Amino acid sequence: MSMMKAAVVNEHSQDLEIKEVPIPELAYGEVLVKTEVSGVCHTDLHAKIGDWPVKPKLPLIPGHEAVGKVVKVADGVKSVKVGDRVGNAWLHYACGECEFCLTGRETLCHHQENSGYSVDGGFAEYFKVPADYVGKIPDGLSSEDAAPILCAGVTTYKALKVSGAQPGDWVSVFGIGGLGHLAVQYAKAMGFNVVAVDVFDEKLELAKKLGADKVVNSSKGDPVTFINDEVGGVQAAISVAVAKKPFEQAYESVKRGGTLVAVALPNEDMPLPIFETVLDGKTVMGSIVGTRKDLAVALQFAAEGKVKANISIEPLDNVNDIFERMEKGKIDGRIVMTME
Repeated sequence: MSMMKAAVVNEHSQDLEIKEVPIPELAYGEVLVKTEVSGVCHTDLHAKIGDWPVKPKLPLIPGHEAVGKVVKVADGVKSVKVGDRVGNAWLHYACGECEFCLTGRETLCHHQENSGYSVDGGFAEYFKVPADYVGKIPDGLSSEDAAPILCAGVTTYKALKVSGAQPGDWVSVFGIGGLGHLAVQYAKAMGFNVVAVDVFDEKLELAKKLGADKVVNSSKGDPVTFINDEVGGVQAAISVAVAKKPFEQAYESVKRGGTLVAVALPNEDMPLPIFETVLDGKTVMGSIVGTRKDLAVALQFAAEGKVKANISIEPLDNVNDIFERMEKGKIDGRIVMTME
């Protein structure tokens, strides 16, 4: 049996173990990919901690932003060939037959599998994925730059797309981390005006560099007052900060008839003022990753140079240290791990 190196969650809240595990065996319709790089997402940290209502499988190899070259295809694969560069998105598989899949809402499929959560992901030298659900990496987009688009990119693109905001409208982005710094760029590329909100000045400096029209530090002043005074409230607020408070502030920053798009997943409840929601005609909606079509569009934005993740590259062996920094909010943009 051929073996590979992988970072494995054996038990929740324990450090990941770097060890040798068997290379995955392919089933019908699947492809085997030799990993070049793998992005690290806040969801991977939740998979390690096990603090979400839906628990991951154990033992688990996390990772749903992995990119590499196809080295083997199983029977039934028509759309991908050996040598193609592909990635494994969060949506590892959907049934293709339910009401959600049949109406272009495959991310809501009850029978879906999720890479690096319900099935093993890309923190390993090889990963497997159904050929129909790979992200195809456009030529001219490096594997390192593509990795964060597979989750952080498509998630923020989709949230903006469904927000109801129109070009020229103001939108706010709460939390300028791995997702937020991409949300700012997609928002600008889609024709929106952007207010970026965070508690760290250096993250707001990054947001400015990436095109944010206004920034506000919510640890030094009330972002709601700032947004209402400066731009009269926003048409859409995208909440990608993993805490309850920014969700509440994001809701309050939305003007009448506007929408709060909930994206980040803190394990907390958000109180919703019914009176204000009704009187102001506000919408609160959840947006989870994106469909395969959304992913193709999100990758194309990046291939055209309109969006670029702020990445730093580290080896897989650093995974536990990376998670520690992520918990403390010390990561600028996105970390992409190499398998070397």
